[in-house]
Amino acid sequence: MNRIDPVFGPSRRKALVAYVTAGYPSFERTLEIVPRLASLGCDIIELGIPFSDPLADGITIQEASHAALAKGATLEACLDMVCQLRRKSQVPLVFMSYFNPVLSYGLKRFARRSGGVGLDGVIIPDLPPEEGIELQGHLKQHGVHMIYLLAPNSPARRISLVAKRSGGFIYLVSLIGVTGARTRLPAGLESFVARVRKRTDRPLCVGFGISTPEEAARVARVADGVIVGSRLVQLLARDMAESLASFVTSLRQALDSPGL
Repeated sequence: MNRIDPVFGPSRRKALVAYVTAGYPSFERTLEIVPRLASLGCDIIELGIPFSDPLADGITIQEASHAALAKGATLEACLDMVCQLRRKSQVPLVFMSYFNPVLSYGLKRFARRSGGVGLDGVIIPDLPPEEGIELQGHLKQHGVHMIYLLAPNSPARRISLVAKRSGGFIYLVSLIGVTGARTRLPAGLESFVARVRKRTDRPLCVGFGISTPEEAARVARVADGVIVGSRLVQLLARDMAESLASFVTSLRQALDSPGL
């Protein structure tokens, strides 16, 4: 069974999904922080593959990607990292990558290697479901989920298509824009989640802009999981290990609070 699936099993807690840029601030630090995040209560770890043109990412993750690339981060190196992480932890691991690195690597080769090292899922923001059939087929052969995204302006037809094809969970982008910590989440978030929920029973995880325990709790009232990235990357950039642990613990406590 894919490691993601039990995270959303019956009577399970709300999932906390943590994003880190692979190789930032260093490969050694990523190898340390992933098991640490799992021990603090993160249910899934999203590893961002550094890319030169991260169109869906805000300045925080753009800078992290640039720094990781400057230190020699490649898709192959990130796959090797997953192999090393599997010796330390069985936490579900998901790649967040743009399509260009995967296409350059080779779709069949990428799928085979991903399954071989123990990757559980792949998210590609610039690969719509209409064009992802080939890659998804290869990944499925090797037990890796293809996870698609929906935005607040996604029409009913796109929601139905993603609901049919997405594996593991559906990634709901909370707002129209790029990643990055925000002072507040959009007012229409709950109605967006409800609109998707009417068309699928797949787990729904919300990301983009979530940076406080209060925002995480708000999202968890309507969704199955909460994805937090930019704030974690900011804390890693400052090498604030204690602050990072405190922040993740506060998120976990918010998601485990009574009534959720």
